[in-house]
Amino acid sequence: MITNFKINKSFIVFVIISIAFLSLILFFIKTKVTSKMFPNVYIDKTNVGYMKKEDILKMYQEKNNHLNQLTLYVTYKNEPIGTFSAQLLNLHYNIDDITEKGYLVGRSSYKPSRYLQQFYTIFGLKKYDFQTQIEFDRTIVEDFTEDIRNSYNIQPKNALFKFENGRVTQFNEPKNGLKIQDTQFLYEVSEKIHQLKNTPSNEKIVIILHDQVLKPTIALAETNTYGIEELIGEGKSDFTHSIPERIFNLTLATSKFNGVIIPKNEIFSFADTVGDISHLTGYKPAYIIKGGRTVLGDGGGVCQVSTTVFRAALNTGLPIIEQHPHAYRVSYYENDGKPGLDATIFAPSVDLKFKNDTPSNILIQTEIDTEKNLLFFRFYGKKDFRKIDISPVTLYDIQQPPPAIFQEDPTLQKGITRQVDFPAWGGKTTFDYKVSLNGKMLFEKQFFSNYRPWQAVYLVGTKE
Repeated sequence: MITNFKINKSFIVFVIISIAFLSLILFFIKTKVTSKMFPNVYIDKTNVGYMKKEDILKMYQEKNNHLNQLTLYVTYKNEPIGTFSAQLLNLHYNIDDITEKGYLVGRSSYKPSRYLQQFYTIFGLKKYDFQTQIEFDRTIVEDFTEDIRNSYNIQPKNALFKFENGRVTQFNEPKNGLKIQDTQFLYEVSEKIHQLKNTPSNEKIVIILHDQVLKPTIALAETNTYGIEELIGEGKSDFTHSIPERIFNLTLATSKFNGVIIPKNEIFSFADTVGDISHLTGYKPAYIIKGGRTVLGDGGGVCQVSTTVFRAALNTGLPIIEQHPHAYRVSYYENDGKPGLDATIFAPSVDLKFKNDTPSNILIQTEIDTEKNLLFFRFYGKKDFRKIDISPVTLYDIQQPPPAIFQEDPTLQKGITRQVDFPAWGGKTTFDYKVSLNGKMLFEKQFFSNYRPWQAVYLVGTKE
């Protein structure tokens, strides 16, 4: 009994001494960590034990300074569309929050947790490791995303085809839409920014913007019974340097063709379609060549239209029944190409004709781009995958233009000189036109033009 009492007494003494020793150590450590981190607290794997909060913040201020040297670039289809500086995004480590969390280790308001954490940290039984992350102002990126949605998103366009009174009055070619992958973009921005912890400060950060194609729900073939399914050919010409009256006339003439349907196996006549060209049908006087002189005549500019139709027929692979080049090289028709690809019209003796030998009817649609001075004729129908071979134009027997001509014009104020024609070199041109289908030649033709040299023409005002 006495022996057991001695053992219990020794044990009690040991416990008391141990508690006193531990209390002394805890008191000493707690005194040492006043306003400081407890030991074995880590931030981003760095031991910040016994460090003051302000010292930790100062250490990360240097990291923020390095972070501020970074720039994020946004590209779309290999083109830069946006730049974000670190200052604009307010890039920073969330060290304030993390420091507060680290400081609470050993200072919990719940006593059992507080003492247990103090015991663990002081005696190195547990590490408390906190990880920072880079934060940014998300509203800046969200506003940018809204801007690119408005700039690049395109709704798909369904086909539209309405036929009234022998003409297509409403027409829309189906067009694909486009949707920016905005959710993916926001995610990638966030990921790139979070990865900046491991990125050298001088590295260029590039974020690629992706898109998605949106298909229309109504195809052209579903809107009509004429067999018209797709674009099968296009002609283009440039009417730069045209006077306003000439532009008016070519616009009026073009309107006669928009919506016209060329039936399958029928011969199309430009003269029949455009109708009478005179002041009685709304055409204005514009400069034309008549009798070797530059004079005002009704309908100047209509040949711009016939030239464009000729090019559309060639590019569609249609057999050309009748075509006449101009007597001299007209500068308008060489704005976007070589000589030899023009077609003059002077009804009823001089016409432009071609045959629709495609599998379906052909719909004509026109467009005038007044900003770029471009005229388009587009043929819609059904492709049969014919092969069109148009050789390069050969120009030969070139002749120098004669001296300039100055003609008096009583409608111009005296002292005003206006150039209405530009010098043109004479010459001859040829090009070969071949169309085949499934390896079999459908037809071939060589086009020949003989342009005489033409002088510059100036009108000299005589009006008092």
